[in-house]
Amino acid sequence: MMVSVIGEWCNLGADTNNSNLKNNYGLVKVWSYEQKKMVNTGRQFCGLFMGDYSKSGINTMFNTGTVAGVSANIFGGDFPPKFIPSFSWGGAKGFEKFDLSKAIEAAAAMHARRNLELTAADKSILAAVYAMPDC
Repeated sequence: MMVSVIGEWCNLGADTNNSNLKNNYGLVKVWSYEQKKMVNTGRQFCGLFMGDYSKSGINTMFNTGTVAGVSANIFGGDFPPKFIPSFSWGGAKGFEKFDLSKAIEAAAAMHARRNLELTAADKSILAAVYAMPDC
């Protein structure tokens, strides 16, 4: 069974792609937030896990079993790391931490495009994730 999970309010730029099968047909490892390390999934097919409000730029490439956190903005050539923490801004050449106020502003703009409002609860959830260590 093939597995990828894309959160709510995500945007995949044109020609974004990801692999769900390793070249050696081995079992896929993914980042475990609980264990704070890569763990074996026991699966041969496993694609991308992307948290809410994350986005990729044009032609972004994701390796098998990549985990991208909440409100990450991934772009640039070459493959980014297999674990991209929440609120990361960058790509294979490195990441910076995305400012919470800018992340909330971007999320509000996403909602506004659909004539919706980012709620206080949504903002609180984003702030709680931002405050988590190693997210």
